[in-house]
Amino acid sequence: MLNITTSDAPLTVQKTQNRFRFILSELKPKGKIFTPFNVISVPVILVGLYLIFIRFTEGLGSVTNLSQEFPWGLWIAFDVVTGVAFAGGAYVLVFMVHILNLKLYKPIMRVTVLNGFLAYFFYSCALLLDLGRPLHIVNVIIGNNFGVSSVLFLVGWHFLLYMLALLLEFSPAIAEWLNAKKAHRILSALTLGAVIFGITLSVLHQSGIGALFLMAKEKIHPLWYNPYLPLMFVISSIFAGFSLIVFEGSISHKVFSNQLDENFHKSYHKILIGLAKICTVALFAYLFMSVIVFVHEENWTYLNTGYGYWYLLEMIGFVFIPMVLFFLSYRKQNVTLVKIASLMTLVGILLNRLNVSLIGFKWYETPHYIPSWQEVTVTLTIIFIEIWVFRWIVRRMPVLRKSNDLI
Repeated sequence: MLNITTSDAPLTVQKTQNRFRFILSELKPKGKIFTPFNVISVPVILVGLYLIFIRFTEGLGSVTNLSQEFPWGLWIAFDVVTGVAFAGGAYVLVFMVHILNLKLYKPIMRVTVLNGFLAYFFYSCALLLDLGRPLHIVNVIIGNNFGVSSVLFLVGWHFLLYMLALLLEFSPAIAEWLNAKKAHRILSALTLGAVIFGITLSVLHQSGIGALFLMAKEKIHPLWYNPYLPLMFVISSIFAGFSLIVFEGSISHKVFSNQLDENFHKSYHKILIGLAKICTVALFAYLFMSVIVFVHEENWTYLNTGYGYWYLLEMIGFVFIPMVLFFLSYRKQNVTLVKIASLMTLVGILLNRLNVSLIGFKWYETPHYIPSWQEVTVTLTIIFIEIWVFRWIVRRMPVLRKSNDLI
């Protein structure tokens, strides 16, 4: 039972009112309104929201090119399958900081966790768009119809629990923003448990998505199907996540430079070089596995085809070359090369995940699925809204700037 005296009650009410007024004041826009990003993103978001309304009122067929032959389209291939790979940097970086005690990367940990949480949250929203009956998404969690032994059941639970773990890991920043000292102490104490739980869930989730495609062996082109897809999805999420950290960090370093202290500016160069070293190793492991699988499956006959040339472009242009660039950037301590390699790696991950789930899926069917302009617009809408939310949080909470001392 709470023991609140008569004199404490007015003080508690006043604190609640002050916090409510503070939150209302934080809803006001900060910074310039008419920026190039705002001018471009707002019309796209408005059109996208209208298309989402049409989708939910008139069905999937009103805005998509999905069919019985191609039930998974751009919203699954990009927003979920590719997006989850881009969010992979969170669990690896948290492992490095909290478990391996690599303090060098601590300044970028919160922003990476925030990116991971927002990615999972908005991609789960994208998943709702793709379901013929969105309200039935609860079936994935309770195992209805297909049971609790299916891969989809495991992926759904991994997805949900990891998103909650990321929120718990980021929650101390929210407590600092609200100046909630008691909540901050409690949430900070729970962080390590959330970290260990989240790392386990994320590895299982990344591999679980790859396991989903193991059941589609006859439908995926042999150049992109192999029995080691779960492991390769985990490995690729490492360099995909770190490449996104470099790409997003390069932009945030300029846009939010006023929030960064001198120590962060000094360590930023070392952070990028360190990430380049890890990406080199991960890319080498991924390339080595890909070559072994290619030789073992004897896929030589497919090379002299259109799909074969496309496969070589992916492996040489966006796996081998970025690996070499990451290696050279580490040897020469060249940050520019790190940024170039990270951008190429992101393109390579996008190609690979689209090849597995979209382009190489039912590659023998004609006509093949091609996303409609409405699907592309809705995807851009989700990305733009995520960036708006990310920018709003970073400008108000201690994400990049030094944490407030509430203890």
